[in-house]
Amino acid sequence: MRRFLACLALLPLAGAALAENFDYSYVEGSYGRTDFDGLGDGDGFGIGGSLALTDRFHVFAGYETGDVDVDVPPFGEVSVDFDGFEVGMGFNTPLSDTIDFVASLAYLSAELELEGVSADEDGYGVNVGLRAMVSPALELNGGIGYADLGEGSGDTSFGAGFLYHFSDAFAAGVGGSWGDDVSSYALTARLSFGQ
Repeated sequence: MRRFLACLALLPLAGAALAENFDYSYVEGSYGRTDFDGLGDGDGFGIGGSLALTDRFHVFAGYETGDVDVDVPPFGEVSVDFDGFEVGMGFNTPLSDTIDFVASLAYLSAELELEGVSADEDGYGVNVGLRAMVSPALELNGGIGYADLGEGSGDTSFGAGFLYHFSDAFAAGVGGSWGDDVSSYALTARLSFGQ
């Protein structure tokens, strides 16, 4: 159960960082699809945001909700509802004019519910990664994350994606995350307001 909750908590790899070309202050919405190897798959929606505190630090928060179809022999497929949220702080520093290094630490919470019975766990997540502007409008990002939701049962995942900046204020993109037992994909729309 803890491994399952940790995978849910990793759906949104959090903490965005920005150099001169990046914005730390934004709100975003997403639709995601997740496949849990040998267990089932599901989809959900999320909202989140980040707020720049200084040139090097930002805070962020996110909430997601959805359901997972789980195969439970001999009962067959059952639907499990999930809710998760995170809140944390990030650090960023430019490595060049177009690349930023990002690190973040977050408090994580996840809850599963099946026919009135619920289970919840709290823990932490750590992420490090890079953001790169490969053209004036195209941003690539990637990194590694670790989430632990109780008693040291942590999971590591790798993530990558892109954002296309249609304007200074609006961007949309696709991202993915791959771990030992879970893979997830998300479509994201972002509204920036910091620059």
